[in-house]
Amino acid sequence: MSTHPPLAGGTTGPDHLRPLLDTVLAALHEGATRRAGPLPAGGPAATTARTRHTMGPLLPDEGTGAHHALTTLVTALAEGAADPAHPHCTAHLHTPPLALAAAADLAASALNPSMDSWDQAPAATTLETELTTTLAREIYPHHPHPDAVITTGGTEANQLALLLARERHGPVQTIHATNAHHSITRAAWLLGLPTPHAIPAPHGVMDLTALREALTHTSGPHLVTATAGTTDTGAIDPLTDIADLCDLHGAELHIDAAYGGTLLFSPTHRAKINGLHRAHSVTLDLHKLGWQPAPAGILAVPGRHHLAPLHHLAPYLNADDDTEAGIPDTLGRSLRTTRRPDALKIAVTLQALGRDGLAELIDRTLTTAHHLAGLVDRTPGLELHAPPTISTVLFRPTDADDRTVATLRRTLLDRGHAVLGRAHADGRLWLKATLLNPHTTPADLSALLARITRLSTELTEGSTPR
Repeated sequence: MSTHPPLAGGTTGPDHLRPLLDTVLAALHEGATRRAGPLPAGGPAATTARTRHTMGPLLPDEGTGAHHALTTLVTALAEGAADPAHPHCTAHLHTPPLALAAAADLAASALNPSMDSWDQAPAATTLETELTTTLAREIYPHHPHPDAVITTGGTEANQLALLLARERHGPVQTIHATNAHHSITRAAWLLGLPTPHAIPAPHGVMDLTALREALTHTSGPHLVTATAGTTDTGAIDPLTDIADLCDLHGAELHIDAAYGGTLLFSPTHRAKINGLHRAHSVTLDLHKLGWQPAPAGILAVPGRHHLAPLHHLAPYLNADDDTEAGIPDTLGRSLRTTRRPDALKIAVTLQALGRDGLAELIDRTLTTAHHLAGLVDRTPGLELHAPPTISTVLFRPTDADDRTVATLRRTLLDRGHAVLGRAHADGRLWLKATLLNPHTTPADLSALLARITRLSTELTEGSTPR
């Protein structure tokens, strides 16, 4: 093997990448063919053994060469993947990325700019600025200078939201409903804030009476965190009513719209998140209902000055005289230092699809979720929790106990037949299908339910799962 492996960048980089890409694509196909389903069969022990056998030693004395290593490891990864592009892989907010977004991500990896200083990312700095401004204007159309920063996802964005509120007001008292994402409580702990005050979420959404009482009877300053698309059910809190209460009591509002925020792009569904623009900060994830390779998170604010607390001076990156001379200061765009140009894949997707293309993908996906809910409702032996708000459908075998539901889910995983999530609602355990694949067909859904009903019968009749 050559002692000088070729590089991905420069004018010769594409020539070196092209044959390697053929190898990678062939290995992805081979791995998916071997898997032949939404995830590998056999459970954790079998998958670990199979993956280790396929991989071989990772640090041999003598290297195997680029093509052999790529073939071996990419095949192993693909064969052992839980593939969100398979229509029966529906457990999580884990999207199948668009091919064009993945292709853009390759370019980002080849160029490898780091977004912590302009001299490492001249054009990428401009691209990121344009993208964050564009997305912020979608959320805050009536504000003159909205802004956003790119994050690794909802967890980081929510933490930043609490950090910015703390810097404005001191140790804010966070109020959230029991439907909120776990990252809110974790962020309060990490930031040394008071333990969040949790209020009920009957029917999966924040209780307005309980919010009014919390704002009245707990010490402020208050930061209310609402959710537009819960992890368990996809429920959306009554955002306008919550914003009204926040205004009445002088509280700030953060909306975690990691899941539901992209409904903004759909004229058919954007009314579900009316009131989003009234928040002091908004979390949005395009690696959920935006079909981006992770990570692709956003925290948006109504004014650029809201981000001022993130400013940080490191003279080797953003010296004052450089900034005064006109070199953009990018260090204050994140708590991270080295970070990838994740703006590229998002920008490519927005430009390639446009508003109409994004709306079509969103609408088709939500229509698929409603179709699944209708099938469940019409299938003997299955019970639907509720019609979907976004694209999450909860259901379970009729009259099954929670232990049977859990066993059914694990059996599907062990056999490699389906990846379904689990969620507690109304005091019971439910199977959860989070539909994010716009290519899923009615036939795919019918086959999934048929498999579930057969297995449910098998389990309730006491036979050993096979």
